[in-house]
Amino acid sequence: MGVIEVALENVGIPGVVAQTIESAALFVIAFGVVYVLGKTVVMPLVGRTLDRRDLDDHAKKPLQRLAWGLVLFAAVGVAFAAGGFGNILTALATIAAAAALAIGLATQNVISNFVSGVFIYADKPFRIGDWIEWNDNSGVVEDISLRVTRVRTFDNELLTVPNSDLTSNVVKNPVAKEKLRLKFVFGIGYDDDVEQATDIIVEEAESHPDIMDDPAPSVRLTELADSYVGLQSRIWIDQPSRADYVKTRGEYVTNVKARFDEVGIDIPYPQRELSGDLEMSELAETPQPAE
Repeated sequence: MGVIEVALENVGIPGVVAQTIESAALFVIAFGVVYVLGKTVVMPLVGRTLDRRDLDDHAKKPLQRLAWGLVLFAAVGVAFAAGGFGNILTALATIAAAAALAIGLATQNVISNFVSGVFIYADKPFRIGDWIEWNDNSGVVEDISLRVTRVRTFDNELLTVPNSDLTSNVVKNPVAKEKLRLKFVFGIGYDDDVEQATDIIVEEAESHPDIMDDPAPSVRLTELADSYVGLQSRIWIDQPSRADYVKTRGEYVTNVKARFDEVGIDIPYPQRELSGDLEMSELAETPQPAE
């Protein structure tokens, strides 16, 4: 018998009613204590922890909601125990466990995507606005949620990608670092001057305002193909984006092509020569068109 029940019985309230009121009061008090502690201690601690992880607001809000949900769940559990509703709490826990198992089996993909979303928020392999590539797809990340990531392709199509697809496959993030290397192979004829072509390729890289001087542009002879000699140019751009990549590469290749044309350096196209004798008997057997 508790203090509240004894006090109520002393003022003439029946024992059963007094016990019920005491249980309800303890339930409310316990819930209020855990609620206040969660609000004033747990949630600020969670906020400071997320701040130390250097997460942005888009990443912190879902995690803070999850933490607050756990605080409320704990408050209800403690309140049931304090109010003496142990049997009810055990029954509810059993029902909740069975429901969780059934829901878990039915929503395995959803749970997998949710967990993958948490990993994306924590590991930060890419951010909103990054250009990413995976499984022959590419585009700019528009939104990241705990279930899916939305990517806008360069054809202006919106892809809604389950997070598990991005965490279970290799994702390339060309703009994750401050600079990006571009490579392009210029094919010249076998009769052309390799040194002259190399000088032109380097000069055009050095004169382009968006190509970095450090690391310096470089050219290597990488191919001796059937119809051309391949010179691979390697250049770097600063603070890359998909637009910068396409624009800089296009301008650079155009400028090199114009210089090649000025000095007469050829960019050959594949050629094929056919040789052999055709027997007269084969010619006679060839069907002739009707007149």
